[in-house]
Amino acid sequence: MALSRVCWARAALWGSAVTPGPHVTRKLQLVRCGLAWGAPRSSKLHLSPKADVKSLISYVVAKTKVINGKYHRFLGRHFPRFYVLYTVFMKGLQMIWADAKKARRIKTNMWKHNIKFHQLPYREMEHLRQFRRDVTKCLFLGIISIPPFANYLVFLLMYLFPRQLLIQHFWTPKQQIDFLDIYHALRKQSHPEILCYLEKVIPLVSDAGLRGHMMELCTKIQHGTHPAIHDILALRECFSNHPLGMKQLHALQMKALSRAMLLTPYLPSFLLRHRLRTHTTVIHQLDKALAKLGIGQLSPQEVKSACYLRGLNSTHIAEERCRTWLGEWLQISCSLKEAELSLLLHNVVLLSVNYTGTRR
Repeated sequence: MALSRVCWARAALWGSAVTPGPHVTRKLQLVRCGLAWGAPRSSKLHLSPKADVKSLISYVVAKTKVINGKYHRFLGRHFPRFYVLYTVFMKGLQMIWADAKKARRIKTNMWKHNIKFHQLPYREMEHLRQFRRDVTKCLFLGIISIPPFANYLVFLLMYLFPRQLLIQHFWTPKQQIDFLDIYHALRKQSHPEILCYLEKVIPLVSDAGLRGHMMELCTKIQHGTHPAIHDILALRECFSNHPLGMKQLHALQMKALSRAMLLTPYLPSFLLRHRLRTHTTVIHQLDKALAKLGIGQLSPQEVKSACYLRGLNSTHIAEERCRTWLGEWLQISCSLKEAELSLLLHNVVLLSVNYTGTRR
């Protein structure tokens, strides 16, 4: 019997015509499969190399850029007006995201090194100030977007009222010029009211010399003359206490000054006073940091933004004239003490209303 099994196996291996049994055939098939495919694979998984992962990511990024480019060309050809809004919106999102990351870095550095706001360099101070205002404006949109399906209404409101609801990151270049002109026209409406109030308080000035000097200054401004720096600084005593100190300002005067500073006037008197004092203090701190940096270190856009914040409509004035005006402002601001900030607040009108090149 053992001899017969050997014969059958030898015949199967050497291609004998004798047909083996089913049990032997199954074993031979398993042996041939093992010879053909080699040794059994290990049960361990083999991960792709890092180079393969990086190449895959690069491929996906490249394809995404190609598809995105085709999509932009499609919008530009078939929907040009929508494409402009879409481009501005996407760039605005990128800019506000970059601003948020920069503000976070500044705040982290302040926390680590125990630095106060007024100790920061000028550009970091200005970035935090502007970012806070932008976030406050965006907060309103976030609140009205909370109810279900309200986001559709928000998109419609943003399209219809971009000046009131959107920050400058989401304005088109034309809108930036037009909207800044509109805002300046709104604050110019308060200039006659502020000057009229200054004339009314002249009899309340106790010193005869200061009283005559203030009358002369108001007359010059009403006749279209740009005041000199020493004419304004000569009145600093009137603005440090009665009748024009920050604590002595009346409600109507504070409302007019709020409009001149592009702040809301629709608040109670104590909140108006607090907000005007806080806003003026921040500008005074910015002025000291800017004087330390030097006006010559600012870019043209930074110069125009600084002038606009301080009351001058710089969108239609040459850069050199903006630098000259900003230098005059800094000479006055850096000469004032904290108790005399009411003069800096009124300087928004006194120094800008008759400056050469401003639109009437």
